[in-house]
Amino acid sequence: MAPDTFSNLFVAALLATLFIKVALMVRQRHHVRGRREQVPAPFADSIGLESHRKAADYTCARMALGVVDATVGAAFVLALTLGGGLQAMHRVLAGWFDPDGLAHGIALLAALGVLGWLIELPFVLYRTFVIEKRFGFNRMTPALYVADVAREALLAALIGLPVLAAVLWLMGAMGEHWWLWVWLFWFAFNLLGLFVWPTFIAPLFNKFTPLADEALRKRVENLLARCGFRSRGLFVMDGSRRSAHGNAYFTGFGAAKRIVFFDTLLDKLSPAEVEAVLAHELGHFHHRHIWKRLAVVAATSLALLWLLAWLMGQSWFFAGLGIDDGAGGTAVALALFALVLPVFAFPLGPLMSHWSRVHEFQADAYAARQASATDLAAALVKLYRDNASTLTPDPLYSRFFDSHPPASLRVSRLRAGT
Repeated sequence: MAPDTFSNLFVAALLATLFIKVALMVRQRHHVRGRREQVPAPFADSIGLESHRKAADYTCARMALGVVDATVGAAFVLALTLGGGLQAMHRVLAGWFDPDGLAHGIALLAALGVLGWLIELPFVLYRTFVIEKRFGFNRMTPALYVADVAREALLAALIGLPVLAAVLWLMGAMGEHWWLWVWLFWFAFNLLGLFVWPTFIAPLFNKFTPLADEALRKRVENLLARCGFRSRGLFVMDGSRRSAHGNAYFTGFGAAKRIVFFDTLLDKLSPAEVEAVLAHELGHFHHRHIWKRLAVVAATSLALLWLLAWLMGQSWFFAGLGIDDGAGGTAVALALFALVLPVFAFPLGPLMSHWSRVHEFQADAYAARQASATDLAAALVKLYRDNASTLTPDPLYSRFFDSHPPASLRVSRLRAGT
């Protein structure tokens, strides 16, 4: 392929992706705003008009920010590639490090990560301290935000940089089959993370205390026994320190599995509703959704690493993305691949969203058998209301971006006995 041909293909894909994203967000905003003044019939008895209006306004505010964020993100990718940004970073760092050495590659990718974080920072701050605050969700203080950033930076330095160094070393030292070695290392690292995260990493950001409500604990333990689920404990997380949103989840792997409730969730739901929500989460465990997703991630990552290995041998891949022949090293190839992959993978979004929604329906059906469909429906209605989740999403937008089924369809199926 000629470099100019690939350049044109990349620009066309980038602009098409941006156009579709923006068009879908505009559709979502228009669709939700047009239904702001009437609560959908399935929720008319449980969600007031003011709550429905709040959800509509919250969704519209997020969509407006999303349009700007997507546009800036596309411009950033274009500036780094055809605009010569990555080439310039390579040359600057070559003045400090051996351009063929490991230190240069680590510095290049780390600098790219920091630059991307800085580009995204204004949107994160606006989303957290303006939109979330305006709608009563943000409880994050500037001091806590800075502390979180400092902890994340420290973890990136202590864990991320060594992992990055190992990947680059394997790419350079393992010959033409380096992609298989990198995949084995990356997969093993992710499995290790499933053990390490709940015990050592998550407690750096939140406080986890054993569930103190004995009646609820007994109810949950009975549910776990019925479902055949073993865990290392039931914990309450101080999610209210940062947000008013509520949730529940289980984390970890094997003997390290933990069940975690947000304190905000326990404040909003009755014990029966908490049991139903947890039964839904256990439905994912019962249907082996995590294993299935892990298998897909493993297979996909292996295929992508093989593709990267092939692209590294194609001069048009580098030249077509604004990189001179002398700068086509492993770190540059990895950076280019990470930048352009989301552009070409975007059409797969609806397939992944559909697969996720199927899993959610399966987990709902399992919860209806193990707990109560009525209680789960009531819990979902409360969560939709308290989290200001729109009840009237645009169907096309939802197919692209929503990992969960639309609220009305999900609740209607539960009320009908799934």
